Amino acid sequence: MPKNKTHSGASKRFKVTGSGKVLRERAGKRHLLEHKSSRVTRRLSGNAEMAPGDAAKIKKLLGK
Repeated sequence: MPKNKTHSGASKRFKVTGSGKVLRERAGKRHLLEHKSSRVTRRLSGNAEMAPGDAAKIKKLLGK
């Protein structure tokens, strides 16, 4: 049988922790930051945990 391939787009965007949670970056912190307040850009930094329904689909794409 052939091996399953990891979805390369998903592997760049998501990370699975040791306990099985799926982490993602928050959207909106790439460009056009000049007009956004510092409070907004701080809120957008750091990782967020995926919703349980979406996490199941992403784990399937990552082969986990």
